[in-house]
Parts: sequence; C-alpha cells; structure tokens
Amino acid sequence: MKHYNFDEIIERRGTDCVKYDMLDEVFGNSDALPLWVADTDFRVPDFIMDALHQRMDHEILAYSYRPNSYFEAIINWVDRRHGWKIDKEMITSSPGVVSAVTMLIMALSEPGDKVIVQPPVYFPFFTSIKGSGRKMVENPLMLKDGRYTFDFENLRKIIDPQTKLLILCSPHNPGGMVWTMEELEELSRICTENGIVIVSDEIHADVVFSGNKHIPIPMVSEEIAMNSAVLMAASKTFNVAGLSTAFVIIPNKKIRVKYERVLHTVHIDGGNIFGNIATEAALHHGNEWLSQLMIYLEDNYNFLAAFFTARIPKVKIMKPEATFLVWLDFSAYHLTEKQLGKILIEGGVALNNGSRFGTGGEGYFRLNFGCPRAVLEEGLNKIEKALNQFK
Repeated sequence: MKHYNFDEIIERRGTDCVKYDMLDEVFGNSDALPLWVADTDFRVPDFIMDALHQRMDHEILAYSYRPNSYFEAIINWVDRRHGWKIDKEMITSSPGVVSAVTMLIMALSEPGDKVIVQPPVYFPFFTSIKGSGRKMVENPLMLKDGRYTFDFENLRKIIDPQTKLLILCSPHNPGGMVWTMEELEELSRICTENGIVIVSDEIHADVVFSGNKHIPIPMVSEEIAMNSAVLMAASKTFNVAGLSTAFVIIPNKKIRVKYERVLHTVHIDGGNIFGNIATEAALHHGNEWLSQLMIYLEDNYNFLAAFFTARIPKVKIMKPEATFLVWLDFSAYHLTEKQLGKILIEGGVALNNGSRFGTGGEGYFRLNFGCPRAVLEEGLNKIEKALNQFK
C-alpha cells in the first residue's frame, strides 16, 4: 500500500491561484497565511496527474466527449461511498456546482419566483438566485447543542405558491454538518408536500469524518428522489477545482430534460477534456488516497481543537462532521467583524468573514484546515499572537 505525504509543503505563489496570489487584492497583505479559500494545499494524487500527462502527450486537444468509463466511474463511486445506486441516464454535467445551481434555478422557475436558502451558507448561492431575477427567501439555521439544524416551523411559514426551489448544502458549508436522516426526511416531506424541488450541493460528500454518514438527498425517499437534483464533483476531495468539472445527478427525467435544455442553450455541455479525465481517474483510483486524507484531516482538526481549547479559549469551535473547514465563533471578543478582520490580517492570517455567509454569520470566521500540519500550526500561532492583546 502506498503512503501519501500530506505534510509536504508546496509553494503555490506565482501560479495564478486565488488562495495565494489574490491576497493583496482581497486583504491588502500579500504575505498573509491564507486559510480562507476552500481548496487544499495537498498535491494532486499521482493517479490523476499520470492520467493527465498521458492525455497531454498526445498533443492534440480537440473536441472530446465523455466515454462510458467516465459514467461508470461515477456510478461505482457513489455506490461504493454512499450506497446510492444510479443509472447512466441520470447523470448530466456542468462546469461547476454553482453553475449547476444557477442553471437549475433558470430551468425550474420563472423570474420573480422564490428560492429558499438556509443561512449561514455558501454565499455564491445568493448571487445565483438574485442574478437570475428570482427572490431569495431565508430560512436561517438554528443552533442546537453546538450544531446547526433546520428550522422546520419557520420553513412551513415562509413557503407560498411562488416558492419553487430550496437549495440545500449537504454536507453544510461553513458549519460542516452532515445532516441526519431524520433532518432530511422532514425537510423532504415539507418540500414534496409543497411541490418544491431540492437542489442539493453535495460537493463535500466524500470529505466526511468517522462516525458520520452522508446521505444523498434522493436516498431519503422515492418521492424526494423524483423531486431533487444532486450536484457533485471531484474538485474539493482531490484538489482539482481549477479543472472546472462537476456532475449533476437527476433521477427525474422531466427535471433532467429541463436542466439540459438550459445547459445546451448556453453551450457548456461539452466539458473540459482534462476535467473529465481527472474526474474519471479520481473516482476509479481514489479510495486509498481518500482514506489516508481523511485520517490526516481528522488529525488536523483534533490538533486545531486542542490548540483553541488550551490557548485561545474565547474562540468557540463548531465541530465539523465533514469538510476541511471549521466555523469559529469570535463573538466573546465583543468586536466588530471589521475590527477582528483587521486584527487577524495585520497578524498575518487570512480567514473568511462570517457575514459573507449571510444571516447568522455575524461574529464568525471560517478557517480552512486542509493544509500541511506545519502550515496549520503557523496559522494558529498567528491567530493567538494577534488576539493576545484581548486576553
């Protein structure tokens, strides 16, 4: 069995990467340690790079299509990882999960219709809704026993005949929740009773910590399987987001046809030749690599949690059940987000401001611990030093 080295530090500056090379533009400090953008600092595994090099050596990169082996890789992966059995016909494409969210909104609603989000949540959803001329309706998550859960009572109140879709983030970003079957059953019941389609962003589905089980939304019931779309990609798991390739799984043919009509209209159904190859290689060969990654990420989180508990106890941690992201509550400092952000960036560390994730994000920052342990430790030390003045 091959051992993968996640402690390796790879210099990313100067590669036109958002995480490092846009620090000055976004934060005004190009030397800050970036623990913000949700990609990892781990080397892309060799089985993906080998497949890319092999194809690149052909020296003609013309129009391509997705072979049967691509679909087989997806079918086998979701069955192996999640016990979800799907058919090739259910699978369609998108350059990315957010692109798919936007196209599903366009396909399944009209301008002026309402789309529900449950903040704090991944903020690009907001522009997908508003930019397509739909009305965004919020059902803020509730904090219960240190984790988020759905507010079903409020959800029932805000639904009306104009409500067409609900965007679900599963696992949740930024909180890292893996929604339970009970939570998903009630959410699905409310949506099916009201004719609302669930658009489920499941891009973090494979980055789930021990003791938790991700449930693709169509597995909850046959009714919701016919009333949902699942958006997935290899990008977060295998660090290939720059290849702009996602896959969309829609069991209901009528919904799928509507989605593909938009996809074909904007002519982005052909895909990225390298993204297709990377996805297939990742899903065919990625099991052992992912197993080792999850052990490393869990150790990273445990290190982080122990650090905050012992040395920065005023910052409260929401324990993630999935993702390589942690949601940190700085409210005990009684400072504004602008003040805290300035303190952190002057201290040399860049985090995501909580308010970007919408209602309920105030007082929080999101930290990415998908990095070598030495980088994480450096970042935590910088946070501690920056906050020392407020002990």
